[in-house]
Amino acid sequence: MLSVIAIITALPGKREALLAAFADNVPAVRAEDGCIEYNAVIDATGFGSFQTPIGDDTFVVIEKWASADALKAHARAPHMAAYAAKAKDLTASRAVHILAAV
Repeated sequence: MLSVIAIITALPGKREALLAAFADNVPAVRAEDGCIEYNAVIDATGFGSFQTPIGDDTFVVIEKWASADALKAHARAPHMAAYAAKAKDLTASRAVHILAAV
């Protein structure tokens, strides 16, 4: 199994629009073979100095995939290309971390 943490920062003030485009794509991703988890998360509130905030323009995508082949197929999926086209003009930066369990 592989875990993926994608840190996505929207252009200032565009996070809600980017999250809407993301949400539209979620059902197609979750239907992919090998998708175990696929969720967007934002800062929780009420933890004060206990947490390091990701910020108002950023969200994190937490993913789990059954195999490397499933993750590679996900990256090539037509719905991901369509999402990328929608997200392109809303996104300031994106960092994708692919992680293996130890």
